[in-house]
Amino acid sequence: MDLYGGRGYEQTTVAEIAKRAGLTERTFFRHFSDKREVLFAGSHELEQAMVAAVEEAPADASPLAAAMAALERIAEFFAERRPHSRRRQAIINANPELQERERNKLASLSVSLAYALRERGVSESRAILAAEMAIAIFKLAFERWLEDAKQRDMLYHVRSALKDLKSVALS
Repeated sequence: MDLYGGRGYEQTTVAEIAKRAGLTERTFFRHFSDKREVLFAGSHELEQAMVAAVEEAPADASPLAAAMAALERIAEFFAERRPHSRRRQAIINANPELQERERNKLASLSVSLAYALRERGVSESRAILAAEMAIAIFKLAFERWLEDAKQRDMLYHVRSALKDLKSVALS
């Protein structure tokens, strides 16, 4: 993060990252496929937590309620990460290649959520729709959370974005 923030993403090399971390480049590539993945480390664990929350949601939960259970579960993940998340997001926002990677990661989360919902017996179209709505809620909540001067937690913003979605859908 320091290298990306100080030198810029494009100018930072894998060799510099590895050296800063006290690793060889070879060891770096055992953990990351490329230098972009340094910024997205943990996304697999986030995805697993979201899928587990959908699987553990009450059997009578609606598709959106099950997807929301996933967002509520991962809200805890962000509890102490606001400064780090702000720095990371600033780096991503400054680079189109990283923005594309972030969109791909969000799309992958949506696919995983939809799959978990289908495993609960939700139809294909409803599973996709609920998963996409959950990702839209997550994106809005994350943006609001990063910029919240009152420092409210991510769960507050997830629930607020859900209320906004319901008001739009019902108006």
